[in-house]
Amino acid sequence: MSPSSLSTAGILLITVPAVAFGGVSLLSQIMRNIPGYLDNPVRRGLWRAGHAHAGVLVLFALVALLYIDQADLSGGLKDLSRILITAAPILMPLGFFLSVVRPSDTKPNRLIWLVPVGGVSLGAGTLLLGVGLV
Repeated sequence: MSPSSLSTAGILLITVPAVAFGGVSLLSQIMRNIPGYLDNPVRRGLWRAGHAHAGVLVLFALVALLYIDQADLSGGLKDLSRILITAAPILMPLGFFLSVVRPSDTKPNRLIWLVPVGGVSLGAGTLLLGVGLV
């Protein structure tokens, strides 16, 4: 692996305990029946989506890093693909979590826009990577 991919993989691996901590936090809110989670379907749904997207997208980005180094792309385009793909597991979960921070929030705030921005980032990065591999 290239040094850029190795350092990016290291950063992504450091986020895995944060994803695990998020799962434990959600579980504790369910088990202790903390107000603002079980009784707030919007918040519960968005936080579950944030946790699920974080876990899946971190794994996806780690696998994609192996392919980026094999792609027939210039160094700059490899860096761009690496950044775009790595941004998704950061932006999308942040959008889900930060859009309903307060237990009383019954609709997402403007930070929900981080979710589609992360989706566009993921789509663009994987499209670029796919073209480089074909």
